[in-house]
Amino acid sequence: MGKKQRPEEIEVGSGLVLVDKPAGWTSHDVVGRIRKLAGTRKVGHAGTLDPMATGVLVVGINRATRLLTHIVGVDKTYTATVRLGQSTTTDDAEGEVVETRFANAVTPERLEEAVARLTGEIMQVPSTVSAIKVDGRRSYDRARAGEDVALEARPVTVERFEVQEIRRLDEGKTVDVDVEVRVSSGTYVRALARDLGEILETGGHLTALRRTAVGPYSIDQTLTLDQLGEDFGYIGLAEAAAQLFPARKLTEQEAFNLGHGRRITASADAEVVLPGREPIADAKGRREGLTAAFGPDGALVALLTDVPAKEGASASPDAAGAKMFQAKPELVFAAQ
Repeated sequence: MGKKQRPEEIEVGSGLVLVDKPAGWTSHDVVGRIRKLAGTRKVGHAGTLDPMATGVLVVGINRATRLLTHIVGVDKTYTATVRLGQSTTTDDAEGEVVETRFANAVTPERLEEAVARLTGEIMQVPSTVSAIKVDGRRSYDRARAGEDVALEARPVTVERFEVQEIRRLDEGKTVDVDVEVRVSSGTYVRALARDLGEILETGGHLTALRRTAVGPYSIDQTLTLDQLGEDFGYIGLAEAAAQLFPARKLTEQEAFNLGHGRRITASADAEVVLPGREPIADAKGRREGLTAAFGPDGALVALLTDVPAKEGASASPDAAGAKMFQAKPELVFAAQ
C-alpha cells in the first residue's frame, strides 16, 4: 500500500470510493472519515447500511456525488443470517427479543417453500425502524419514542433468495439460516427475515448482514478504511460512469453544445457501448434510460436522456428540425 498519506499530500479529483464498511460504523461515520482522508467536504454515499451491517458502501467525492442518485436505485446483493425462533423489536439482533417460538419443526423442504413465497415481485411492509418518513418524521424516531407505527406494504423485487446453510442451535429450538439475496432498491432484508419467520410460524430476525454488491460494484473491489488511510484509492469519474451507463463518444462540437445546455442528436441515432459489451447501434427512435456522453479526450461531459423534440428548445443545428427525438443533457459535468 505504500507509506501513509497525509490529506495535504493527496490530489483528489472526482470519483467513487468503494468502502468495505466495518460493523459498528454508521454510513455517516464513513462519510466523515472519507472527508478527512480526501481533504474535501464534497462527499456523499449511495444507499445507507445499518451500523450492524458490513460490506459495500459506495461513496462519491467531488463531482461524482452527482452520480449517487443514480446508484441508489440499482439492485443490491447481500449475504445474511436469519435466526428462526425469535422475534425482535427491530427485526434484527440490535432489538429486544419480544417472542420466542420453537423452530424444531423447520425442515429444509418447508424452508425452501417459504423462501419461494418471498422470491420474485412481492409486497413488503418495511421494518418500523426504517428511515421511511411518516408525516414528516422518520419511522425509527416514532418507533423509538414508543409510538405505534403502521407502514404500508409496497412492491419490491427479490430476484434471488438462496439458502446456503442451516444450523440448529439450542437442541434445535432455534435455527440459523445463512442466505444470499439479490434485491431491488428499497427492499429491507430485515423484513425478509421477519416475514420468513412468520411464514414458518417461528418468528425470525436478522443476526448478520453483509452487502456484497451494489449494481456493478462488488465486495472484491472495496477497500477498508485502514487501507484507504494508507493509500487512498478510488474509481475516477469517467470510469465510474462507463460502468453504470451505456457510453456515447461525442465530437468536439457535440461536447461544446452539451456544455452549453443544448440538445444534440438522439442517442438512439448514435453508436453506444453497453457496460462490458461491444458497440451497438440502436434502432431509430428513443433510447430508454440515461446515456453517459464522453468527449474526444475521454472526459465525462454529461448524462443524456432521449426526449421528444421540442420546438423552441435550445438545440444544435443537426438536432433541430423534423427529428422525433433529441438527446437532452440531464446532468452536465462542468470542468473542475
